[in-house]
Amino acid sequence: MTASKNPRVGFIGLGMMGHGMAKNLLAKGFPVSFVAHRNRSNLQDLLDAGASEQPTRAAVAVASDVVIICVTGSPQVEEIVYGTEGLLTAAAKGLTVIDTSTAEPASTARIRADFAARGVAFIDAPLARTPKEAEEGRLNTMVGAEQADFDRIRPVLAAFCENIFHVGPPGHGHVLKLINNMLAMTTAAAIAEAAATAAKSGLSLQKLFEVISAGGVNSGIFQMMLGKTLQGDLAGLKFAIGNAQKDLRYYTHLTEMLPTTSFLAEAAHQSFVQAGNLGLGDKFIASLLEAQEKLNNVQIIPR
Repeated sequence: MTASKNPRVGFIGLGMMGHGMAKNLLAKGFPVSFVAHRNRSNLQDLLDAGASEQPTRAAVAVASDVVIICVTGSPQVEEIVYGTEGLLTAAAKGLTVIDTSTAEPASTARIRADFAARGVAFIDAPLARTPKEAEEGRLNTMVGAEQADFDRIRPVLAAFCENIFHVGPPGHGHVLKLINNMLAMTTAAAIAEAAATAAKSGLSLQKLFEVISAGGVNSGIFQMMLGKTLQGDLAGLKFAIGNAQKDLRYYTHLTEMLPTTSFLAEAAHQSFVQAGNLGLGDKFIASLLEAQEKLNNVQIIPR
């Protein structure tokens, strides 16, 4: 620990979400070190605010009391933990590692066991909301941890989260996040199909928007998808189609392992696979509407 009351925080994954998280940790008085993301364009303000750069992930572990991982998914987390000069090679007893990624529960369990053998706590705390809230320090997180571990890391999470939910024992954070994303992405796929049907029938998309907005079917996803799109903005929900495809794949893997039936999630997953195959994988979720335009020879997006 440092002489101050705040633990030293190492950060791995300074992407769209991670940058804001690290910025807020620094603003709240946490000493922060990081290993550079492949994109260095967003590092200078962190360095100017007092962050220090480390050469490797192992060096981050040595320099930290708490390490936060914020990357795309399980393959990236496993590389950070098990790869060359990874965290596991240098993790000392007493270190805490917090994984804020959306990951496969089976992978999380294996990593947790390997860290536990070295006296290291591995906590799953995936995030909700967008890069905008990350910059504002207003993310949501769902934490899977033992009570003592949760109490210990809560002040760290509070530096960049508005709502912190202790959802259960280790692993339950990642399970809940997959369920959350399944609900969101299934809704998004249904909205895209509905918009295509409305447009093909000649129905006014503006009237569709007004009626749905006034009723029980309205939702944040609906507003971010169709509401923003009708204003010419396809960036209302800043989450890539490729990442959503990955999350739905993780969810369907989970249902196979339990097992539970998963007809709707499988269908939604294929909607995202289809959009990716149409070259839209790097675009935001609202571009499911572009996929529907191509598939159904109809115009949905104002041009």
